[in-house]
Amino acid sequence: MASRATLRLGDAGDREDAGAFVARAVRMDGQALIRLRNAIARTAPTSTDRPAPRVHLWGSTPFDTLVTRSVGGAVEPSDVTVHAANLLPGIAVARDADIDPGPSVDALWRSPLPPPAGWVQVDVVPAEAIADLAALGTERARESASPAGGTASSLLDSTVLTVSGSGFTVTVPMRCLFAFAGMGFGGTREVRVFATDAWLRLDGEFGAAVRRRHALLPLLF
Repeated sequence: MASRATLRLGDAGDREDAGAFVARAVRMDGQALIRLRNAIARTAPTSTDRPAPRVHLWGSTPFDTLVTRSVGGAVEPSDVTVHAANLLPGIAVARDADIDPGPSVDALWRSPLPPPAGWVQVDVVPAEAIADLAALGTERARESASPAGGTASSLLDSTVLTVSGSGFTVTVPMRCLFAFAGMGFGGTREVRVFATDAWLRLDGEFGAAVRRRHALLPLLF
């Protein structure tokens, strides 16, 4: 029998933010997964200040791109994956302080997570430009839709934005913009583009979209 986790959010604002994140993930994909992970406190060893606990929400999307947001709170156990559709009622409907996110389905989570450190800001892009590119991609997807439905991989993998800075040149595929815009992350502020040698991240006002910059090589046996 699958074990149950317990999620406790910081306050009403954290609950609203988490609920909006999970609701959008479900809207994009009814089978979306949410991985809940407690943030690691980063304070100096001699510091007496203890920051309020935070929990990272990681979501799967149909665009092979991860989405994430951090809110005040904590989860027990400290790293657990659940179905977004099970988590949503616990956040948006139930009023209990301790939220039951549904049974854990850790084995279904297949995506590696990016490192917490080592990110470099490459460039800053106006949020309106990101929204316009995503809207253009949506229009192209409608025009090229097949009778069976779905979006062509060629469109999803097409480069729609290239930025350079801090020693990096980063290409952003359409699938990243679809995930970013579909989650409503842009807001009215600028979107910051971060990178490591292996990862790309679009940081918006309400969350981030994250994807590997290069495909993993298959293992040979």
